[in-house]
Amino acid sequence: MKGALGLIEAVGLTTAITALDAATKAADVTLVGYEKVIGASQAVSVTIQLAGEVAAVKAAVEAGVERGNRVGTVLHHHIIPRPHEELDLLIETFEKNLKEKKKASKGTKKKSESKKEKEEIKKEE
Repeated sequence: MKGALGLIEAVGLTTAITALDAATKAADVTLVGYEKVIGASQAVSVTIQLAGEVAAVKAAVEAGVERGNRVGTVLHHHIIPRPHEELDLLIETFEKNLKEKKKASKGTKKKSESKKEKEEIKKEE
Protein backbone atom coordinates (compact mmCIF):
# COMPACT_ATOMS: atom_id res chain seq x y z
CA MET A 1 0.00 0.00 0.00
CA LYS A 2 1.42 3.34 -1.01
CA GLY A 3 -1.14 5.47 0.84
CA ALA A 4 -2.12 5.35 4.46
CA LEU A 5 -4.20 3.33 6.88
CA GLY A 6 -6.42 5.20 9.33
CA LEU A 7 -8.06 3.68 12.39
CA ILE A 8 -10.84 5.11 14.54
CA GLU A 9 -11.99 3.17 17.62
CA ALA A 10 -15.33 4.35 18.97
CA VAL A 11 -17.54 3.23 21.82
CA GLY A 12 -20.77 1.95 20.31
CA LEU A 13 -22.04 1.47 16.80
CA THR A 14 -23.78 4.86 16.62
CA THR A 15 -20.55 6.70 17.35
CA ALA A 16 -18.62 4.59 14.85
CA ILE A 17 -21.18 5.12 12.08
CA THR A 18 -21.24 8.86 12.75
CA ALA A 19 -17.44 8.97 12.61
CA LEU A 20 -17.42 6.92 9.39
CA ASP A 21 -19.99 9.18 7.77
CA ALA A 22 -17.98 12.31 8.58
CA ALA A 23 -14.70 10.69 7.53
CA THR A 24 -15.94 9.53 4.14
CA LYS A 25 -17.59 12.89 3.45
CA ALA A 26 -14.42 14.79 4.39
CA ALA A 27 -12.00 13.07 2.03
CA ASP A 28 -11.57 10.43 -0.65
CA VAL A 29 -11.01 7.37 1.51
CA THR A 30 -12.24 3.80 1.37
CA LEU A 31 -13.64 1.74 4.22
CA VAL A 32 -11.53 -1.39 4.13
CA GLY A 33 -12.93 -2.99 7.23
CA TYR A 34 -14.36 -2.75 10.72
CA GLU A 35 -14.05 -4.81 13.86
CA LYS A 36 -16.30 -5.06 16.90
CA VAL A 37 -14.57 -5.59 20.24
CA ILE A 38 -16.43 -6.44 23.41
CA GLY A 39 -14.83 -5.17 26.60
CA ALA A 40 -12.96 -2.09 25.38
CA SER A 41 -13.33 0.44 28.20
CA GLN A 42 -15.98 -1.90 29.62
CA ALA A 43 -18.18 -1.36 26.56
CA VAL A 44 -18.50 -2.50 22.96
CA SER A 45 -16.16 -0.66 20.65
CA VAL A 46 -16.09 -0.58 16.88
CA THR A 47 -12.88 0.15 15.03
CA ILE A 48 -13.23 1.38 11.48
CA GLN A 49 -10.32 1.02 9.08
CA LEU A 50 -9.88 3.52 6.27
CA ALA A 51 -7.41 3.58 3.39
CA GLY A 52 -6.37 6.22 0.90
CA GLU A 53 -3.74 8.82 0.20
CA VAL A 54 -1.93 10.10 3.30
CA ALA A 55 -3.46 13.59 3.30
CA ALA A 56 -6.94 12.23 2.62
CA VAL A 57 -6.74 9.68 5.44
CA LYS A 58 -5.42 12.33 7.81
CA ALA A 59 -8.30 14.70 6.98
CA ALA A 60 -10.85 11.88 7.16
CA VAL A 61 -9.69 10.61 10.54
CA GLU A 62 -9.65 14.13 12.00
CA ALA A 63 -13.20 14.78 10.77
CA GLY A 64 -14.39 11.37 11.98
CA VAL A 65 -12.91 11.81 15.44
CA GLU A 66 -14.38 15.29 15.81
CA ARG A 67 -17.88 14.22 14.74
CA GLY A 68 -17.75 10.94 16.66
CA ASN A 69 -16.89 12.75 19.89
CA ARG A 70 -19.99 14.93 19.45
CA VAL A 71 -22.32 11.94 19.78
CA GLY A 72 -20.27 9.53 21.86
CA THR A 73 -16.73 8.63 22.72
CA VAL A 74 -13.82 7.96 20.40
CA LEU A 75 -11.33 5.91 22.40
CA HIS A 76 -8.38 5.97 20.04
CA HIS A 77 -7.40 6.97 16.55
CA HIS A 78 -4.23 6.49 14.57
CA ILE A 79 -2.87 7.07 11.09
CA ILE A 80 -0.14 4.92 9.59
CA PRO A 81 1.35 6.75 6.60
CA ARG A 82 2.92 4.51 3.97
CA PRO A 83 2.50 1.28 5.97
CA HIS A 84 5.06 -1.46 5.54
CA GLU A 85 4.21 -3.98 2.83
CA GLU A 86 3.58 -6.62 5.51
CA LEU A 87 0.53 -4.62 6.56
CA ASP A 88 -0.90 -5.19 3.10
CA LEU A 89 -1.74 -8.73 4.26
CA LEU A 90 -3.68 -7.29 7.19
CA ILE A 91 -5.47 -4.79 4.96
CA GLU A 92 -6.36 -7.57 2.51
CA THR A 93 -7.81 -9.51 5.47
CA PHE A 94 -9.84 -6.43 6.48
CA GLU A 95 -11.19 -6.14 2.93
CA LYS A 96 -11.97 -9.85 2.72
CA ASN A 97 -13.83 -9.75 6.04
CA LEU A 98 -15.78 -6.69 4.92
CA LYS A 99 -16.84 -8.43 1.70
CA GLU A 100 -17.94 -11.48 3.68
CA LYS A 101 -19.92 -9.31 6.11
CA LYS A 102 -21.63 -7.55 3.21
CA LYS A 103 -22.41 -10.88 1.56
CA ALA A 104 -23.85 -12.26 4.80
CA SER A 105 -25.98 -9.16 5.32
CA LYS A 106 -27.37 -9.47 1.77
CA GLY A 107 -28.31 -13.07 2.54
CA THR A 108 -30.13 -11.95 5.67
CA LYS A 109 -32.00 -9.29 3.69
CA LYS A 110 -33.03 -11.85 1.07
CA LYS A 111 -34.36 -14.16 3.78
CA SER A 112 -36.36 -11.38 5.40
CA GLU A 113 -37.65 -10.27 2.00
CA SER A 114 -38.80 -13.79 1.19
CA LYS A 115 -40.58 -13.95 4.56
CA LYS A 116 -42.41 -10.74 3.70
CA GLU A 117 -43.34 -12.12 0.28
CA LYS A 118 -44.74 -15.29 1.88
CA GLU A 119 -46.75 -13.22 4.35
CA GLU A 120 -48.16 -11.08 1.52
CA ILE A 121 -49.15 -14.20 -0.45
CA LYS A 122 -50.92 -15.58 2.63
CA LYS A 123 -52.78 -12.30 3.06
CA GLU A 124 -53.90 -12.37 -0.58
CA GLU A 125 -55.23 -15.92 -0.19
